[in-house]
Parts: sequence; structure tokens; C-alpha cells
Amino acid sequence: MENPAALKVSTPTDCEIVMTREFDAPRTLVFEAMSDPELVKQWCTGPPGWAMVECSTDFRVGGGFRHAWRHTDGTEMAMHGIHQAIDSPERVVRTEIFEFGCDAQAGEQVSTLVLVERLGRTHLTVTVRFPSKEARDATIASGMERGAGASYDQLAELLAARSAR
Repeated sequence: MENPAALKVSTPTDCEIVMTREFDAPRTLVFEAMSDPELVKQWCTGPPGWAMVECSTDFRVGGGFRHAWRHTDGTEMAMHGIHQAIDSPERVVRTEIFEFGCDAQAGEQVSTLVLVERLGRTHLTVTVRFPSKEARDATIASGMERGAGASYDQLAELLAARSAR
């Protein structure tokens, strides 16, 4: 039997990655956990060995954000961008530039988050549109799926703890 909570990743076009995941929490709680920097720091750490060391967000249309991570071996990576649209609690569109070392890995991409609630569970869809197939493929090769999957697992744990309150 398929686990509905497991992260699913697909590439519907040459320039897109679509990630889907279901959470056992209401949409307002998921949206809050994904937009409040203090909560994002608690779950968006990536795979084992990585820690979020910076999480700043001006959560308004036109506002910027920056997330940075450090691995136990000293390797660093970061992502920054601008919020293009915010429709609370269902949709966020933002630009993203991912930095690994001193290089921007894939140029600017556009990420669209959509949250749909059904019977108290929230279905997340994140569509990331890259400037080229090469940029999309470089992101896939970077281990993005493993990092996103680990972070979303931690988000599920945070949501469960907050729902139990």
C-alpha cells in the first residue's frame, strides 16, 4: 500500500519539478509552519548532517527571504528570493536562487506552493519552474529530493506536536 504522506517528485515538463506530500494537519497550521521563520528553522533542515543557520523572511509581496544551511563538514548552501504572490493560507509564489559554495546552481527559478485541505488533511504541491532543462537536472542531481523529503518528514513531526496542543 502506498504511503500518502511520502514525498512524491515528478518532472512533468523539461523545466519543472513537482513535489507533492500530504500532512495530517489543517491547512492554516501547515501554512503557518511554512511562513513563520521561527517554525521554518525547526523543520527545514534537510537530510542528516545539515542544519539551518539562517532563516530570514519579509513575508509580504515584494518581500525577500534568505535561508542558509551548513553541513557538519563545513559545506554551506543558501537560497534567497522575492515573494511574488501570497494568498493565505493556500498559495505562495516566489523566486528562488539556490547558492552552493560561491555559485548560483540553477539561476533564478519560480516556486509555487499550493495547499489544499480535505477532511482535516492538507495536500501540498510545490511546482518549481527552472530557466532550462539543464538547471532542472542540476537541481535533481544535487540531492534535492532527499533534502526536501527529510525536511517534510520533520515538518510532519512539528505539525503533529503542534496539533496535539
